[in-house]
Amino acid sequence: MTTVSPGHATRSVPTQSIAFVDLAAQHTEIAAEVVPSMDQVMREGSFINGPDVGVFEEAWSRYCGVAHAVGVANGTDALELALRAVGVGPGDDVIVPANSFIATAGAVARTGATPRFVDCDPVHLLMDPASVASAVTKRTRAVVPVHLYGQLAPMDEIGAAATGAGLVVVEDAAQAHGASQGGRRAGSWGAAAAFSFYPGKNLGAYGDAGAVVTSSGDIARSVEALRNHGSLTRYEHPTLGFNSRLDTLQAVVLNAKLARLDRWNAARRDAAGRYDAMLAGVPGVVRPSTRQDNAHVWHLYVVRVPERDRVHAAMHAAGVPAGIHYPTPIHLTGAFAPLGHARGDFPVAERAADEILSLPMHPHLDEAQQERVVAALAAALG
Repeated sequence: MTTVSPGHATRSVPTQSIAFVDLAAQHTEIAAEVVPSMDQVMREGSFINGPDVGVFEEAWSRYCGVAHAVGVANGTDALELALRAVGVGPGDDVIVPANSFIATAGAVARTGATPRFVDCDPVHLLMDPASVASAVTKRTRAVVPVHLYGQLAPMDEIGAAATGAGLVVVEDAAQAHGASQGGRRAGSWGAAAAFSFYPGKNLGAYGDAGAVVTSSGDIARSVEALRNHGSLTRYEHPTLGFNSRLDTLQAVVLNAKLARLDRWNAARRDAAGRYDAMLAGVPGVVRPSTRQDNAHVWHLYVVRVPERDRVHAAMHAAGVPAGIHYPTPIHLTGAFAPLGHARGDFPVAERAADEILSLPMHPHLDEAQQERVVAALAAALG
């Protein structure tokens, strides 16, 4: 059995009957399709920019409701290249939420720009639109809303704040494959959006992979050049770029999984509903909430509990995996210490970081496994 730990490293856990993310079950479901296709790629030697990459890019753009998708090597590269493609660079400020994975701010920093953190709302833990408006300065160039845990940030309000300040919106949609708001899918709201296809995502590859989606032909062409050493034509390099292409073998996997994504997301919603019912009577547990107009895809099911670290340790001691997404707000990490932030700067994110606990969540999770998870959580709290 395979699981993904809170630190995102994939490891084998043969003694556990519950996986935090069951990648083995996913492979079993698609193996008959992907193994022959991978064999064909290897026979043809089409490892880089093979036909399956183009097939996936077209299918993914259509799924997201945009004109273009450009496959890249991973989600962090996707965000960095999207930011570069919309003109973000040295001397710019980019507004990002303090409550996210460090890659959100890391991608900003890699462009030479400076991440400017804002707090999250206390109920859904998503970027707070009011904080966005108050964080704008003359240097601010863009805002990166994060669609955290599987639901979209409040895009109407963030979009209005961005438009009023003349900012570009680039979505971090790494946890929101198939999620929507008011009928519009993640990836279709900003000038561009970045997706990660890390194995544990709702749509995951067999290694690192990512994509930028956009309805702008100019942005798409810029990302296409940036991912390939700044070149759209072989051996012509008018700009300096990167080596960040989507491998053909990963595209094979993504094509197979994309055909199942809606069904798998529906299974996640069913599992979230069961958790909601099972946890209703457990004292001390604050269940997650879905924003109005959001269609949540439950990349993670994140509760809030007192004495989280003790509860987390007790659950693992009982053989039930749980995660923490994320234990330290980005502004308090050592990587961003030079920005001079201290505890108290973003109190909602800081309090959440002390309380949040992610329960096992994947499309193959069954009711009996969830009952065991909830029993372990209740025992740890008791």
